[in-house]
Amino acid sequence: MTTYRDVTIYDIARVLDISASTVSRALKDHPHVRTEMKKKILLTAKKMGYQQNRFASNLRQKHTYTIGVIIPRLDSYFMSTVISGMEKAANDFGYNLIISQSQESIKKESSGITTLFNSRVDGMLISLSSETRNLDHLNVVFKRGIPVVFFDRIYDHPKCKSIVINNFKAGYEATTHLIHQGCKNIVHLGGSLIRNVYADRFNGYKQAMTDNGLEVTPGSMITSDLSHKAGIDAAHAILQQKSLPDGIFASNDTSAVALSCELKRSGIRVPQDICIVGFNDDPISRVVEPNLTTIHYPGREMGEIAAATLITSFKGQQSDLLNSIVLSHTLIVRGSSMRNL
Repeated sequence: MTTYRDVTIYDIARVLDISASTVSRALKDHPHVRTEMKKKILLTAKKMGYQQNRFASNLRQKHTYTIGVIIPRLDSYFMSTVISGMEKAANDFGYNLIISQSQESIKKESSGITTLFNSRVDGMLISLSSETRNLDHLNVVFKRGIPVVFFDRIYDHPKCKSIVINNFKAGYEATTHLIHQGCKNIVHLGGSLIRNVYADRFNGYKQAMTDNGLEVTPGSMITSDLSHKAGIDAAHAILQQKSLPDGIFASNDTSAVALSCELKRSGIRVPQDICIVGFNDDPISRVVEPNLTTIHYPGREMGEIAAATLITSFKGQQSDLLNSIVLSHTLIVRGSSMRNL
């Protein structure tokens, strides 16, 4: 079997009968190398398949110009918009992303962080898994002084910035909207209360119910992984209740749409019998019939700000006074929650 070795600057120098230092300077676009010679060297390097070892060069400068990203799932429209924003901001500053997904597992999250640490990333952008209860697996990162910015699913830490929306307020507004449509028995379909986003949305729901004199019972809360299947399962659980709810606030659009479709298959009218509100403003919310009322979550903006915040910290330009950046959200009212009262 034929084996190949990397082409070096010495190989190029030998072919052109010049010094290796001249080749090195030309590849770095040094002004002391004549333009004609520089073109000749670059053309020869390309023909020979020369690859610059940017990693080694960056390490000598103590920068790899890479940012590590840990997200719960790649198959999420919201996360894909966040990554799109991160990539734009990172590229604008000359950085690249290395992306890892935890798949909602603390074990995989920890493994991903170790891989990024060993890859010598300059900093990390992290949205925590539903199982993460502490930051022990980040101790080596903090000890080395590698900057970390949390986004969406965050954990309060004095050395870390966080980019979020006001999930409590969003949950409160979604629930209040249902109440204004005449709903009195509202079920909340939420995620793991370990995570800030789902705990805050639930607490916003609960506060809106309390403020309007409505009761929150043990059956009012359904906890799940908010998948498509979880929405179907929630619909079956709701249909088995003695008294059907007249409103449902789900913590994402995926589960809300699945729930809505399953209820309709069972003869429930949306919104006449049950009003439904989702969260995230995924494209699917505008395809389902009736269109889904939801909370617009600015994912791309979150990604851009998270990446820019991290990169400015490399340059020591970050303010120590602001630990959390809160982005605006919007309640988008559509047919799934609008009744003719």
